[in-house]
Amino acid sequence: MNQLSIFLTMNPEGGSEQSPWSSFIFLALILVVFYFFMIRPQMKRQKEMRKFRENIKIGDKVVTTGGIHGKIKNIKETTIDIEVSDDLVITVEKTATNPVHGQQKGR
Repeated sequence: MNQLSIFLTMNPEGGSEQSPWSSFIFLALILVVFYFFMIRPQMKRQKEMRKFRENIKIGDKVVTTGGIHGKIKNIKETTIDIEVSDDLVITVEKTATNPVHGQQKGR
């Protein structure tokens, strides 16, 4: 057996093992960091998108999830009609729309 494997399998001097509380605290810390950096921002984005979709009105500029830009012509319960160009109107689900980035509010 080589000396490295013997060294890795030896107990640390003093014979004391790691406290179970330190493992629990480390796990709790990882969960807190995961919540604040991943879950909470995602929930905030979902809330903003839901608010946007509830408050859209005719004339707003939107982008579909497929990347099609257009202006809202008609709003139904679950779908909206978007004018893509002159005399070209498409119907998409409300959930497939996003606000145009860089658009100033009030325009």
